[in-house]
Amino acid sequence: MNAKIRSNIILVFFLFLIAFSSSSCAKKQPAEYESGIRLVMGTYARVIIVTTDSKIAEQATIKAFEAIEKVDDLMSDYKDDSDIGIVNKEAFQRDVHVNESTFEVIQRSIEFSKLTDGAFDITIGPLVALFRKAKETEIAPTQEEIELAKTKVGYEKLILDAENRTVRFSVDGMKLDLGGIAKGYGIDKALEAIQKTQALGAMVDVGGDVRCFGTPPKGRKSWVIGIQNPNLDEPSSGLVMTLKANDIAITTSGDYQQFVIINGKKLSHIINRNTGSGAEGLSSVTIIADNATDADALATAISVIGQEKGIELIEKLDNTETILITPAPENKIIKTSNADKYVN
Repeated sequence: MNAKIRSNIILVFFLFLIAFSSSSCAKKQPAEYESGIRLVMGTYARVIIVTTDSKIAEQATIKAFEAIEKVDDLMSDYKDDSDIGIVNKEAFQRDVHVNESTFEVIQRSIEFSKLTDGAFDITIGPLVALFRKAKETEIAPTQEEIELAKTKVGYEKLILDAENRTVRFSVDGMKLDLGGIAKGYGIDKALEAIQKTQALGAMVDVGGDVRCFGTPPKGRKSWVIGIQNPNLDEPSSGLVMTLKANDIAITTSGDYQQFVIINGKKLSHIINRNTGSGAEGLSSVTIIADNATDADALATAISVIGQEKGIELIEKLDNTETILITPAPENKIIKTSNADKYVN
């Protein structure tokens, strides 16, 4: 073989090796994978995964929704065979054994009940039942019906056995409703499941309540979460502000998506156990916290407590902030002292 030709072949082969080596050593850039909207826990949910591998994204998404669905299967009061469905049917007659996760949420709920002087109370079920009936019939419950339901409400009436993980009612007709905390717990469990994969970052969104961790989508320094304007006829058409979210949870409660109108009056789905009616005074309560379970419960509680006492309570809690919006026509925005650091 001609020496010059042999030399050229060797050179080309050498350049090919360099190119192949450079290509194989180049790091894959993180990409964003979105699950799309799915229905779960009576609302919409989606998961966004940031990873260099689509298979990891697929695995993380599957694990996340499995975790959310498990919480729903255990804690939905709409399902007769869930832990809560069985407790509501049988806990006055006997001690009902529940799953470890269900018991954990009930225990944490009691802690929030004590912290908020009963503003958060998962035994609100009998009053919620009146709200659901009113929503269907558009007829307000009578004061007699409200007073009777109130006799069956009160976290103090719950009997828990931590050793045997059982729940018992001390009053006939009691019902648990974990709607103010189970969604947040489901989000936390989904995020835990994602973190066990090799995902670099993720956001779990269930009904607008979110928790994020790790690397945000490409080109951003933070995950960005919007707060809807609760005082528009169509809340989804406008945002009050956006928040920067890095390894935190953000949940919002209010009367702008779930409500009933009776005799021309808009009533929130969040029930005040003292009045037996929908919470008033705030259109939107956003909580920023370390985890979605706490944020979910606190958002519900502050909706009942109101502006002044709500701000006072949140200011006392570590790593927790709130942003409140009053009803129209005032539309006033009130924040705790360090909430601005999250505002975009």
